[in-house]
Amino acid sequence: QVHLVQSGGGSVQAGGSLRLSCAASGYTDNKYFMAWFRQVPGKEREGVAGIGRVGNTGYADSVKGRFTVSRDNDKNTLYLEMNSLKPEDTAMYYCATRSGSVGALWHQSSTYAYWGQGTQVTVSS
Repeated sequence: QVHLVQSGGGSVQAGGSLRLSCAASGYTDNKYFMAWFRQVPGKEREGVAGIGRVGNTGYADSVKGRFTVSRDNDKNTLYLEMNSLKPEDTAMYYCATRSGSVGALWHQSSTYAYWGQGTQVTVSS
């Protein structure tokens, strides 16, 4: 059973930066795709950024140029560096992972089998 534990997040003023981490355990092979999602009350969970084991990435248009997703395969840890934060980035952020590649479907939450516990990011204007 894969287990994801998130850390980071918090509150920041607009224009500030935050970093999220997601430590994974229980992998049975090294072919997992990892991603970040976010959700605000009343809305669907939105794919923010995803990354494959070889470093192939995908980003939502709303975060391109501001957020950077990365992973440390030796530590099985996923990161999200968030810069130039905006109030509309306020949400609960979740990491997710699944075995194998996902291609263009990386942003669809139904693609993922395992989820972190979530961490709140609040950006004030």
